[in-house]
Amino acid sequence: MKALHMAAYILLWVGGLNWGLWGLLNMNLVETLLGMDLAKFVYILVGVATVYVIATHMKDCKVCAKS
Repeated sequence: MKALHMAAYILLWVGGLNWGLWGLLNMNLVETLLGMDLAKFVYILVGVATVYVIATHMKDCKVCAKS
């Protein structure tokens, strides 16, 4: 389960950095590095990772976890 959590966390970083670059520089780094077809797959993975992290956040977060 830790590997799944780490993979989701890394994908959130990828998605967040890509959105930041797109907003600041109008540059889509994922599409530039991987091409349009593979980038679409990465975007789907980022979306799934986001849903996973939202669903499991309370359990994993030290600030939000119930004591």
